[in-house]
This record gives sequence, structure tokens and C-alpha cells, in this order.
Amino acid sequence: MSFKHDSIKETFLHFVWQQKKFNFQHLKTTQGLQIRLLQVGQYNTDAGPDFFNAQIEIDGQKWAGNVEMHLRASDWYKHHHETDKAYDNVILHVVWEQDAEVFYADEKPIPTLVLAPYVSRELLDKYTELMQLKPSGILCEKDFAQVDNFVKQHGFENLYLERLEQKTTYIHQLLLQNQNDWEATLFHMLARYFGLKVNAAAFESMAQQTDFGIVRKLSENQEALEALFMGQNHLLDKDIVDPYLQKLRESYAYTQHKFQLDHQNIQRAQFFRLRPPNFPNIRLSQLAGLYAKHAAVFHQLLEAQSLNDFYSIFNVTAAAYWDNHYTFGTLSKPSKKKLSKSFIDIQLINVVFPMRFAYATAQGKNPFEQILAWMQEMAPEKNRYTKLFDDIEHVNKNALISQALLQLSQNYCFKNRCLSCEIGNFLLK
Repeated sequence: MSFKHDSIKETFLHFVWQQKKFNFQHLKTTQGLQIRLLQVGQYNTDAGPDFFNAQIEIDGQKWAGNVEMHLRASDWYKHHHETDKAYDNVILHVVWEQDAEVFYADEKPIPTLVLAPYVSRELLDKYTELMQLKPSGILCEKDFAQVDNFVKQHGFENLYLERLEQKTTYIHQLLLQNQNDWEATLFHMLARYFGLKVNAAAFESMAQQTDFGIVRKLSENQEALEALFMGQNHLLDKDIVDPYLQKLRESYAYTQHKFQLDHQNIQRAQFFRLRPPNFPNIRLSQLAGLYAKHAAVFHQLLEAQSLNDFYSIFNVTAAAYWDNHYTFGTLSKPSKKKLSKSFIDIQLINVVFPMRFAYATAQGKNPFEQILAWMQEMAPEKNRYTKLFDDIEHVNKNALISQALLQLSQNYCFKNRCLSCEIGNFLLK
């Protein structure tokens, strides 16, 4: 079977070099000089050469420096490395195809290794098969079920850790904005995820433009908090005759005047395509209920030792008015508007656990094993991403795996980053 250059990606060269998946015993440069590989170097995913601090012996002379890789040797000039001082310390140019001579700035030839002859046909065939597009978008769908369970579990845990760390980066950005106030940062995060997908941006803009000090001052007063949140989100601008709505308007007008609040630049919350339990007025009333029940919510969440503790903290309801309303002025069938277990799980996964992880790591502690245990206790999420894998093999058994599958599909599978994935690595090895 012929193997076209177009089928190869540069990441394949990185994988082969980093994992030493080639015959490195009898290497030679394009000029016929013997190469002895001592250390492949440190893989670099940022700007600059592909591998730092490699150690290589060429024709008996030991060199320490960087290694740059390209599919074609001429890519050196295509990427303008000849004018970039970051590439002055390249000791070896590794290419798949030698289509040009490459020189240092002083016009001396850069030692070049053509990697293709040293890579086995079997590895190339495996790579080709793996990288063929599949209707599902999961390139390894045919072999996924055959991957060792230990490899999968280890991979899932690392994917979840990666997802936690990404959320931690965002949390630390918010902390800077909030002058290192963890309670204010938690409020910002909770507002976003109480809004779910449709109202996340609107609720987040409300949190950004509402001084958390006001929330502190109004804590324990659910009605005043509800008026504040709804007023800021333009939900009290209704031309309806309703005593409760009027009461909230008066409360918001007082708070707005007292704290000089301006809500003109806050996005309007939406009702479109939402089920009634997710209407923004219901969710904001429940958020007000949470802060009326716990003045210091973050402290309470730090003290929690079990999932039941977390569920107890979030055991809140919307104000009594909403027991028989979903919108102002319209009666509905009576029901307590209590936070459901599945909604609380969304807050734990996306807000509470990332916040606890960020806080603990900032204190020099590692809470990952405890968070893993909680995630494994929780029911799995079901969405189109997890279904892709469950259609191949039923793996989505808890919330940890659900989050891992989201990370895997969105950041690896759909971007064809199989060679950066533990499962893809396992299949190629």
C-alpha cells in the first residue's frame, strides 16, 4: 500500500520522535553522517522549536540543543525560521521528506534526518487507519472497545483533571477581577450556571455589574435579593398589574437608588425555548433563596464533607409566590420550585468542585482524589457527546466519565488530536 505524504501530519512526527517509535540504532544525516540519539528532548507545544534540550551525537561529536520537525525540509523557509533567532540553536532538522537544503544564518548546512525510512510499515498502516474520517467523528470508534479498561480509566481521570485545570484558569481570572474575594467569585460562577445555556451570559453580566458587597448586605432577605437580581436582569419591566411584582419593583427601586445601580448594559434574560422550571425568574428566585439561607455560601461549601452535605446546602426553593406561578400575573398548577438533584449536580460539576480545586491548590493542597470520589458517586450526564461513545461501548457510567468524554470529544476527537490522546497513543503502541 502506498503511503502518501498528504496523509501524514506533523504531529505524527512529534509522536514518533517523542515515543522513539522508529529504528534509532542506525540513523544517518542526509550527508551520510552517523547519528546517535541520546535524549529526544522536551516536547514544546508553544512557539519555538518542537523539542528543547535534546542531546545528539553526530559523527562522534556530542551536541545539546533543540530539534525542529517539518513534513518537508522546505517548510523551514516557508515558516521563516531562517530569520528567527529562536531557531539558531537547532542541532537537528527532522523531516519526512527532503525537498530542499536548509542552512544556518552563516550558510552552513543544518544536519537533517529524513525520518520516513526509519518508521515501520506497521506503524504507518495503524496511523493511516486511525486517521481515516468516521461518520461519528470518533476516529478510533472501531477499536475503542478493545482498549484496556485500565488505560481508559487512567485516561478519563487525566481528561477530567485537564478540564478542572481549565476551569481553574478561568476562576483565577475572576479572582483578579474580584480582588481575591472567593465569595464574590463563587457568586459570579453560580450566576452563570444558574442561567444554564440560554441565560448564562445574561446572568453572568448581572453578576459582573452588581457589586457583591450589595448581595452581602441584603443576605438573609430573599425578597430583597430576588428584587435585586430580577431588577438587574430587566425582569421587573413588565406592564402587568400584580401585587408581588409591584412589591419587588419598589424594593429594587430602593436598592437601585441607595447603591446607585445602573443596569442598562446588562443583558436581558430570555424565556425563549425554555421549559417553565428554567424560566429566569424562577432560577433567580432560587439563587436569592440560596444566599438568603447561607450568608457565606463559599465557606459552607468548603466545610462540606460529602455529597449529602452539598445537596443540603443547595436545598432551597424559590419564593412562595412562585409556588403557583411561573410568570408574573399568571396562575399555574401548585408546585414547590425546589432545586432538583440534577440541577444541583450541574452546579457541583461546573462550579463547586472547580472552586474547591482552585482554592485547595492555591493553598498548596491536592484535593483531586476526593473530588474524583465525589464525581464517581454522581449520576452520568447524557448528551450528544456522551452518546457518541455509548453507541460504541457503554462507558458513560458516572459524572467523572461524562466530563472526560466531553473533554475527549471536544478537545481531541473533533480536532483529530489522536496522537495527544492516551487512547490514541495506546492504539498506536
